[in-house]
Amino acid sequence: MRLRWITAVAILVSANATAGIEQQLSACAANTDKLDRLICYDALAQKVKTKGPATPPVAGAATVAAVPVTLPANIEDEFGNLKKEKADAIEKIYLEVASIKKDPYGALKLSFTNGQVWKQTDGRRFKVKVNQSVFIEKAALGSFILGSDDRNSTIRVKRLK
Repeated sequence: MRLRWITAVAILVSANATAGIEQQLSACAANTDKLDRLICYDALAQKVKTKGPATPPVAGAATVAAVPVTLPANIEDEFGNLKKEKADAIEKIYLEVASIKKDPYGALKLSFTNGQVWKQTDGRRFKVKVNQSVFIEKAALGSFILGSDDRNSTIRVKRLK
């Protein structure tokens, strides 16, 4: 008998919590101002995440807190580095080739004047010279492509160092 009462109380408490969230979602959806609606949804999501008492902010009381983004002094040093996620703000960098080597399979291994080393990951041919300016930009699914402005061909690369 005691187990039934505990189960019934647990169901009622969870039903009330769900009803409260649904009411708050409806209150957020009723906001006509886009910013107020977004702030309301964000506050509700934060309260659900922390499982605290949820009360949406009042419409018209738009307080936007700016989150400072700290980028490194030289963001190019971080570009393409898998261990660091702060270089998401930059999409394309220009570098000057310092040296060119090939591995046993014919893939290019390029060292740049800033100390970065990138290696070709696809099998395409690409002509590059020492002291030539090339760009590396983000491509699909976290990959990177290397190319030059004077040609329309590119190769896929990954950062080694």
